[in-house]
Amino acid sequence: MILLRSALYHLYFWAVTLPMAVGSLPIRFFAPRFALAYGKIWARVLFAGLGPLAGIRISVTGMENLPKLGPALIASQHQSAFDTLLWLTLVPRPAYVLKRELTRIPLFGPMLPLSGQIAIDRSGGASAIRRMLRDAAQAESEDRQIIIFPEGTRRPPGNVGRLQPGVAALAAHTGLAVIPVLTDSGRCWPRRSFRRQPGTIHIAILRPLPPGLPRSALLERLTELFTAGLAAVGKSVGEPEGSLPRPRSSSLHSSD
Repeated sequence: MILLRSALYHLYFWAVTLPMAVGSLPIRFFAPRFALAYGKIWARVLFAGLGPLAGIRISVTGMENLPKLGPALIASQHQSAFDTLLWLTLVPRPAYVLKRELTRIPLFGPMLPLSGQIAIDRSGGASAIRRMLRDAAQAESEDRQIIIFPEGTRRPPGNVGRLQPGVAALAAHTGLAVIPVLTDSGRCWPRRSFRRQPGTIHIAILRPLPPGLPRSALLERLTELFTAGLAAVGKSVGEPEGSLPRPRSSSLHSSD
């Protein structure tokens, strides 16, 4: 049954994605200012099929920890491709820090810089960091929400990688408080897997860390939070040990 539901969702994913990829061409050449809005529609349509087809629900807690207006710096765990779609549905003007190779994906790749995403050359050394900081400052001036995955790549649940220093550089350069985000998306949407496991993906948006933390202190605190994971969030709000947080506030749900 899981394989059948997974197959149905994959068919749905590509039935949505391929036509929208072709449909992005007129936007790319004639109306680039609509690139971000187009991407947000794509993500919402993909998520709309998760519940009915794959049996996956989405629970978001801590939306009150995001600023209602203006820029933000969001540092999220990264377990799944799901995480790269999520923020298109949760914040008004997301600007992801992403690897430049993604901009070479046919059709959709060129939409990434048009929609204001921050592409970095991971082999570019100091010059790549300078460009990232310049682009992040521009995003901040445009009241955008900057999303970075400090682990640098997708990690399976329970496996936290060494955090990259880019998040500390962004925090120091922009002066924004870092908002940590925990997720268990890899349980239902595993990396490099055909399966879509029925269940609930939990996203916990935590309180911002104090601005102005030294680089080492910021990375250490984020590592502690990522390592403790969602079970610790559940304990902090009175849930039984090992449980996950119940939804308190959410702008996104999918259901069977």
